[in-house]
Amino acid sequence: MIGVNSDVTGVVLAGGQGRRMGGSDKGLVTIDCAPMIQYVLQRLAPQVNSILINANRNQNTYARFGLPVISDTISGFAGPLAGMATALEKAKTRWVLTVPCDSPLLPNDLVQRMYSQVTDAGAEIGVADDGQRMHPVFTLLQRDLLPSILAFLERGERKIDRWFAEHHTCIVDFSDCAEAFLNVNRLEDKTMIEDRLKT
Repeated sequence: MIGVNSDVTGVVLAGGQGRRMGGSDKGLVTIDCAPMIQYVLQRLAPQVNSILINANRNQNTYARFGLPVISDTISGFAGPLAGMATALEKAKTRWVLTVPCDSPLLPNDLVQRMYSQVTDAGAEIGVADDGQRMHPVFTLLQRDLLPSILAFLERGERKIDRWFAEHHTCIVDFSDCAEAFLNVNRLEDKTMIEDRLKT
C-alpha cells in the first residue's frame, strides 16, 4: 500500500530563473486556475514525512502554502545542484527526494518506487528515468552526501550527471508512466498539461 515514508523529506525545487518561459517563476505559473506548485505539493504530500520549498525569489508567496521555504546558500542561481545542497542541509531525515516545481503530474507512487529500488540496490542516489531519458531533478539522495555536493560546487562544477557519476547511483525505471514527467517549459505546454490533469 502506498503511504507516507517517514524516512524521506520531499523538496520542491522552485529556485530557477524560468528562462524558457520569459523569466516567469514557473512554480507560480497558473495551470487550470491554480499555481503549478500546488499540484506538485498535492501529489507529493501523501508520500513523504515533510516538505520544503526551495525558492530564490517570491519567497513570501511560496510561504503562503504553509511550508518552510529555503533559499540556496550558494548565490547566483547556481542550478539544481545548489538547490539539492540546500535541501540536504535543511532536511532532518536520512533521505531527501527532490522534484521540480513544473511537473504537476508526478507519480503518486514516486517515493515508494524510488526508495524501494535505491535501498534494495544499496545505492546512495536514485534518479528517475521514463524509458527515453533520465530526469535528474527527480532524485532521491542520502542526506550525508552534503559534503560531497558542496565540494563539487566549490570546484566550480555544475553538471549534475558528473556529480552522479562520483557516487553509487541507481536509475529507477518509470517507463510505464512516462507522461508523469511532462513539464511546462513553454507557455504552450500549459494546455497539454491542463488536458491531462482533467483526465
